[in-house]
Amino acid sequence: MADEFDLTGRVALVTGGSRGIGRAIALALARHGASVAVASRRLEGCEAVAAEIRAAGGRASAHACHIGEPAAIGATLAAIDASHGRLDILVNNAATNPYYGPSLDMDPSAWRKTLDVNIGGYFWTSVEAARRMLRQGKGAIVNVASVNAFRPMDGQACYSLTKAAIVNMTQGLAREWARGGIRVNALVPGIVETRFAAALHEDPKHRATLERLVPMGRIAQPEEMAGAVVYLASDAASYTTGSCLTVDGGWLA
Repeated sequence: MADEFDLTGRVALVTGGSRGIGRAIALALARHGASVAVASRRLEGCEAVAAEIRAAGGRASAHACHIGEPAAIGATLAAIDASHGRLDILVNNAATNPYYGPSLDMDPSAWRKTLDVNIGGYFWTSVEAARRMLRQGKGAIVNVASVNAFRPMDGQACYSLTKAAIVNMTQGLAREWARGGIRVNALVPGIVETRFAAALHEDPKHRATLERLVPMGRIAQPEEMAGAVVYLASDAASYTTGSCLTVDGGWLA
């Protein structure tokens, strides 16, 4: 019987792949056979993850890409065309949250940056990926959302609304591209111990409060998000599209 989780021969792009959840996803996809294009704003971090993959016997490339700039997205996808020849899997993971605090004090520049990256970046990267996947007749897109899409945390109104938009975008694109063979799903992580979420977990008192609120009693590690993405990207999820897979220790239960 064929291994439905085997990604051998497929090419995956992971944005925000240089650290945290993105790095864990890139490594997991590579372990299951995919060739991985690791992208983020800083090339050095991408090179480090690509080197990890190659050292383990996998195939990987590194790409500097600011997904808040559509021209940069196009250039990155063109580079993947040149280095890998195709694109089968897109994981939209890169995100930003430049402001944490009361909405009344938020600067318009922080608002624009959050929307440009978290919504615009996901949308235009998906569009560029879909152009290629439609020609192949098959592809999988996984958007990394957040439990904030359904239950915003204090001080994160703008970030949370972008994650809610990602859920809606996932559903809309899933319906639009389903007959073209493209599946579009979302991962909905809970609180994960990453540098991106440091403001939530580094303060001992704040961390203790969060851990009490999570039914499983702890904050997740990045690697605990990767298995869900491998599933959504693989043939094991061949009839799954427009879905949100929550991995949150029971936060939304």
